[in-house]
Amino acid sequence: MNNPRPPMLVIFDCDGVLVDSEPIASRVLAEALTEIGFPLTPQQAIDRYTGISLPAVLSLVEAEWARALPADFVTHLGARDRAAFRAELQPVGGVAAMLARLSLPRCVASSGALEKIRSNLELTGLLQYFEPNLFSAEMVARGKPAPDLFLLAAATLASPPERCLVIEDSVAGIEAACAAGMRVFGFCGAGHARPGSAEALRAAGATQVFSRMQELPRLLAGPATRR
Repeated sequence: MNNPRPPMLVIFDCDGVLVDSEPIASRVLAEALTEIGFPLTPQQAIDRYTGISLPAVLSLVEAEWARALPADFVTHLGARDRAAFRAELQPVGGVAAMLARLSLPRCVASSGALEKIRSNLELTGLLQYFEPNLFSAEMVARGKPAPDLFLLAAATLASPPERCLVIEDSVAGIEAACAAGMRVFGFCGAGHARPGSAEALRAAGATQVFSRMQELPRLLAGPATRR
């Protein structure tokens, strides 16, 4: 896609794009599952579950484990997540300065729960750039990689899908944006990125892949060519 029109709306994923939460959340999930008898490393959690909602993750775990998780697992996992985020969570490097410069309308569309999205953005000082335009997978029937969440955000903010640009860090998110008919940039500059991340995002359909948030305003101003 060469020299596209400027987007009417920039849709940001949250975890791994705005806040550097994936290494924390994956470690906490791996520890909690391992403790109840489902051995999992933090890297395995990242590889298997990045970009999809917690209910979908837990369904996958139960299917693989062939048993139900304890009834209080979600409650205990949420408490551990919140404690870890309060102690460790940071914004992705350069994101606040980028958002302060960004003149385009923007929103957040994340697989996380709405309460978690708001809390994590508030903890990192980023909520001011997005509220009230926060969209959660809780609001739609199907989470990523289905297009429902992105289409909801676009419809709510009166932006045609073809005039939206999505910023995503996961294959599931890239696939969801493509299914929604939206242009999508892949971001691979957060703590969970590893060799091969950029190639995986390109293969999923990202028209541009970048690793420094400071680059985004320049990329928005220029043609979306592959590197």
